[in-house]
Amino acid sequence: MSTTKTYMANAKTIDPQWFVVDADNMIVGRLATKLATVLMGKHKPSYTPHVDTGDYVVVVNCDKVRFSGKSLAHETHPYFSKKMLQKTYSSYSGYPSGLKSVSAEKKLERGQSTQVLSEAVRRMLPKNKLGRQMLKKLKLYAGPTHEHQSQKPQDMPDYLLP
Repeated sequence: MSTTKTYMANAKTIDPQWFVVDADNMIVGRLATKLATVLMGKHKPSYTPHVDTGDYVVVVNCDKVRFSGKSLAHETHPYFSKKMLQKTYSSYSGYPSGLKSVSAEKKLERGQSTQVLSEAVRRMLPKNKLGRQMLKKLKLYAGPTHEHQSQKPQDMPDYLLP
């Protein structure tokens, strides 16, 4: 009678891959769930909850993401929808009357498109040291080019995309 041991990954046995994703015309929430899955390593059979088994992900064209909802005409954003006006991002300074709210439309107009996607992914990762370590593996770029050519990133497989 043979007994098999459960496989537990550790930092020495992990070989992370680099993936590149074009976010043009992709819905923010659906893309963020897939990115969080890859960053956590849940797409691998060697997934271990207490070890960072995830891969690196480079996302280009973050300025061309879209939100679900009814499409509207807009002069600057090609994929403008009604939800961009409804979705707000709040921050609180800790002082009285220090609550600031900004709509998704304003964030995209100000060139903060990478923050929109980063916040969506960050909120889907674990809220601990491991989650912060996983978020560092996410590289976001507003334009079509990125600085990670030397890592030879592969296109993300279709089964990992929304």
